[in-house]
Amino acid sequence: MQQNNYQGALQQPLGSGFTARSTASDVIKGIDLSGKTIIITGGYAGIGLETTRVFAAAGATVIVPARDVAKAAKNVTGITPVELEQMDLMDPASIDAFAAKFLASGRPLHLLINNAGIMWVPLRRDSRGYESQLSTNHLGHFQLTARLWPALKKAQGARVVNVSSFGHQMAPFHFDDPNFEHREYETLQGYGQSKTANNLFTVEMDNRGKAHHVRSYSVHPGSVNGTDLGREAPIELFKQMGTFDANGNILPEVANQLKTIPQGAATTVWCATSTQLTGIGGVYCEDAEVAALDTGGIEHRYDDPSTLRGVLPYSLDKINAKRLWELSEQMTGIVFNVN
Repeated sequence: MQQNNYQGALQQPLGSGFTARSTASDVIKGIDLSGKTIIITGGYAGIGLETTRVFAAAGATVIVPARDVAKAAKNVTGITPVELEQMDLMDPASIDAFAAKFLASGRPLHLLINNAGIMWVPLRRDSRGYESQLSTNHLGHFQLTARLWPALKKAQGARVVNVSSFGHQMAPFHFDDPNFEHREYETLQGYGQSKTANNLFTVEMDNRGKAHHVRSYSVHPGSVNGTDLGREAPIELFKQMGTFDANGNILPEVANQLKTIPQGAATTVWCATSTQLTGIGGVYCEDAEVAALDTGGIEHRYDDPSTLRGVLPYSLDKINAKRLWELSEQMTGIVFNVN
């Protein structure tokens, strides 16, 4: 039996029974999470907030690290049990402080949902000089997962879910210049490589973690209406993609195909809880199902979100996955020993 998903060896739809219209509540039906501890980055906005709500309703204790704790507290009002903590994915010291506090509690970590992310932002750098989309979407989560590893191992059956995107198809990982120091900054390239990094991290994390009963998954939520993810994106990008008109308004035929937030959170919840994935890891999922490997036979059109599907082999490549792990250790200054 194939033991890892390098080159997409396990990228075969399972026949989950769910569709693009399934909601987070649909996929968690009948699942009891009582006694489980879950950490969700960005769990106070968009699909992250819906994920928090659904997990808490199923009986889990949900911990939400937030850059803006006051905003998070307002957003999660009425959802229990939720614990809020301060953390900024672009601030390595705050990641370490958050993880140390959690480890000191002695609790096992059953689910780590690396959900927070930024998209199509202007060129910004963190205190180390690293480009912000790479820093937030990948490096911060790599560091967080490494620091929380003892608690994941302690759970004896944990899962790590990395919220990726179809956006991984916009760019492979640029190993020679990941921080745009020697090439012109293009925000789509920056976003694309950060999402490719999510997929490469997932496949390598799963291969290393499975011996300790920690499985990993990456997720494309779909094109979701009502999130603030693209709030800084230049409207010209959306016009170029054919999704907005000349006045900057989304085309009705596109808007009608977008997922709701409960539908957008479904695949995260499915990857975190489905028994159909028992014994399978490292896979990229969409529409509450294991995605098909995209070897060139899928026509993609941004004005038809239903066509934005499939995972490219370069984001599951064995050599690149191991290379990214080593580079991530160098860039964060962390040796992530999975043992």
